[in-house]
Amino acid sequence: MLDYLPFVAAAFGIPQYVPQILKLRATGDTAGVSWAWATLTSVNNAAWFGYFMLSGYWTASLPSTAASVLAATMSILLARRGASTTRATAWILVWAAALLVALAVDGRAGLGTLLAAASIVQVTPSIWTAYRTTRPTGISRGTWALVLGELSCWLAFGLGKSDHRLIALGATGATAAVLMLIQATRALIQATRAASIPGAPGVRRNLPKPARPHVDLNQPSG
Repeated sequence: MLDYLPFVAAAFGIPQYVPQILKLRATGDTAGVSWAWATLTSVNNAAWFGYFMLSGYWTASLPSTAASVLAATMSILLARRGASTTRATAWILVWAAALLVALAVDGRAGLGTLLAAASIVQVTPSIWTAYRTTRPTGISRGTWALVLGELSCWLAFGLGKSDHRLIALGATGATAAVLMLIQATRALIQATRAASIPGAPGVRRNLPKPARPHVDLNQPSG
């Protein structure tokens, strides 16, 4: 059964950023969604693609490619809505350069060592943004549920293969997904409660129209 886990992970991983992209396009709501997280996800998955190729994990290359492309799409959508910052861009460029240096200096081992910390680097901006936002209504629960499913598979696969890098990726990512789902659910509950309160902002009520004064046209004026 262990050898089938990459296929299950691929089923979770390939479409995982589609719900967030669709929500952004439909609502334009970026509350609680981190541009740095989306961009780092694209960069890190491109690096994981290289690691999987060098390790012979051919099945894993498909979800990492899909995640890299879809996360880049999400990053562009967020940037167009003003979610990017110069400081975050600079740090992401430094991180990307470090990945390239690790690959050039020590090949697969060097890249894998740095990628062991990549999951922490990647999820920190998402958690930071979500928990600093009063109502993170822009977070897609569908995306983070798929992230949880995929990374739980990689955690089990890493444990079975004694691959410490995959264990770190799976454990960190699954924990982050649970935290994001908690925050997204809390935002949904808050929005539902606010909608049920009469007079709450953004809630439309069917108020009776004021009665118009009756004018008797048969009665002479004055």
